[in-house]
Amino acid sequence: MPPGWFEFSGVPEGDPSGLFVRSHVSVSGGHVSLTVTRRPHHRSAWASAGICHCGLPRLYGAFFVHSRVTGSGPDEIDLLWPAARVWPPEIDFNESVAHIGSSTWSVHYGGSDHVIHGATRIDLLRWHTWGVIWTPRVIRFLVDGHPWGAVTSRSQIPHQPMTLDIQNQTFCGRGTECPRRPVMMQVDWVAEYAFTTSKP
Repeated sequence: MPPGWFEFSGVPEGDPSGLFVRSHVSVSGGHVSLTVTRRPHHRSAWASAGICHCGLPRLYGAFFVHSRVTGSGPDEIDLLWPAARVWPPEIDFNESVAHIGSSTWSVHYGGSDHVIHGATRIDLLRWHTWGVIWTPRVIRFLVDGHPWGAVTSRSQIPHQPMTLDIQNQTFCGRGTECPRRPVMMQVDWVAEYAFTTSKP
């Protein structure tokens, strides 16, 4: 992985049935692949992968991920996660919720985890560019350059440094996002832009 990027490992918080494994992240043919496959010695028998640009937290900015999935089952997510690792907030700008024919965006905010979200029908087996533009006044969600959602209430917008995370997760323990065969999330490229202000 490039400098500043890290692979996830261990049991995800809030999902004791899940498992992130560093070796499930691979780079080949110009793509990063996050693989979900069986782990016979793990309780759920499935394990997933995740990466984060944890070496470069940002306060506001624009983030784009060009990706696809090879099948349904796990929850595939492009998201912004708080650098302080105190949740919420969270900004999900592409979350499959185990489907391959639709995706959702969501913003988690407030101490008791309020959520605002939207959805669109789209073929996740094809390559798409998922984007989020995050400013102090608005969060805009884009797919392939087209807007598909926005949050404009300042109380719902995170105002703390966050990092770009890309992951798949199984949630087999609660019987929701659980694969039946090995699948991958493939990432072709990522772009990040800092938010700057000009003073008179």
